[in-house]
Amino acid sequence: MTPLLPPSFVEQVRSALPAEVLTQEASDLIEYGRDWTRVYPPAPSAIALPRTTAEVATLLRLCHQHGVAVVPSGGRTGLAGGAVAANGELVLSLSRMNHIQPVDTLAMTVRVQAGAVLQAVNQHCHEHGLQWPIDLAAKGSCQVGGNIATNAGGVRVIRYGLTRQWVLGLQVVTASGDILELNGALEKNNTGTDLRQLFIGSEGTLGIITEATLKLARLPQQVHVLLLAVPNLQAVLALFQHTRHSPLPVLAFEFFTQACLDRVTAHRGLRSPLPPPATSSTTAAGTDGPCYVLIELERPPGVPLTVLEDWFGAVLDAGLCSDGVLAQNPREAAELWSLRENISETLARTGLPHKNDVSLPLSQLADFCQALTTLFATHYPAWELLVFGHIGDGNLHINAMKPGHLDVQQFTAQAKQVDQGLFQLVQAHQGSVSAEHGIGLLKKDALHFSRTPQELQLLRALKQALDPRGLLNPGKIFDTPPRP
Repeated sequence: MTPLLPPSFVEQVRSALPAEVLTQEASDLIEYGRDWTRVYPPAPSAIALPRTTAEVATLLRLCHQHGVAVVPSGGRTGLAGGAVAANGELVLSLSRMNHIQPVDTLAMTVRVQAGAVLQAVNQHCHEHGLQWPIDLAAKGSCQVGGNIATNAGGVRVIRYGLTRQWVLGLQVVTASGDILELNGALEKNNTGTDLRQLFIGSEGTLGIITEATLKLARLPQQVHVLLLAVPNLQAVLALFQHTRHSPLPVLAFEFFTQACLDRVTAHRGLRSPLPPPATSSTTAAGTDGPCYVLIELERPPGVPLTVLEDWFGAVLDAGLCSDGVLAQNPREAAELWSLRENISETLARTGLPHKNDVSLPLSQLADFCQALTTLFATHYPAWELLVFGHIGDGNLHINAMKPGHLDVQQFTAQAKQVDQGLFQLVQAHQGSVSAEHGIGLLKKDALHFSRTPQELQLLRALKQALDPRGLLNPGKIFDTPPRP
């Protein structure tokens, strides 16, 4: 046994729980000890794989008694280091807790364990014409508990909002091993502070989510996907303003720059479905050059296709885009979406990106992007800047690629300097340094750009009240004081 786990703790876990709950296999330590960031090497002491809330409660009770730090683990698809165990912690994986109860079609809800995979939940609900309307590129591997713990966003926030708006009730295990049932399946419960909201978005630092009652929505009926070319970001915003007044509900409004499209098509051996706008240089830096907008619209039952076609024609006639294509079938729609959804994977495979995930008020977006482009052109001209994101909710994914003349160590050091300038711009434009990926380990030093000292004091007081020994996901969001 590794000395990082007290022998008495291991003995009591082995005695109280089934033998297969605890593993220290080398391959398991590596796999469960990290997330997608790959910045910090995994170094957990052991992995716990419970199957029930009662087993989670037993584990946390013993951890509390023995002072064992715990890192909760879902699908490990996060990009902020929130699920990394780098200091000998016990990883508590919810992957075996993946049961999905029958859909309540009257209430339009479903109860699931935290380890249920997002795509599996939706396939379960689709049989009834329903969905849990959280749509992420990682839907095939991310888990509901992690979605809730990070208040996940995704591509349909413009229509449905964030995860917290689709969670009716939670089952949570506290740091001391108590089991809380919060709100059940109630739509209305006006009995004081809504405690479930404390745990949504808290990144596992306040308690472990083990089950959730999810609120469902009807599946969209006819979904149409368009890809439009525009000369610059200002044109993207003009198109967005027009689209918000479309006669058809908007499900998604995504954008990416010419540089993103060029990388994806080259990497995947594809041809662009649209030529770049003739009015702009394809080599312009940042968001100064051509952009592409992917729009997803719903056509409700009874609305003729001509309504969509007329709207599309009006967009072209008004000069809101230079060119556009409307998918004619599900295969073409998937191909258009692939241009957007494969950007992150492509950047990782064709270079070394330094990633940031920020959000801005829509009214500040154009000014911020101009300032961002100027920042890089002035101080980091050798860095290729690739930007894409969810324009409908003000969320930008900013990727700065490692220049060839820098080694990885130099690039990493300079990236910290880049971040300081970037985050100052975010603060000046009333934005957030993390739109949907959380704080974890990677954004701790930047939290003050978006949170006031008074807010940080309240967050620390909340952590102290719910986890006085600092055992739950220690070091995430902000540094945890030494454990007593």
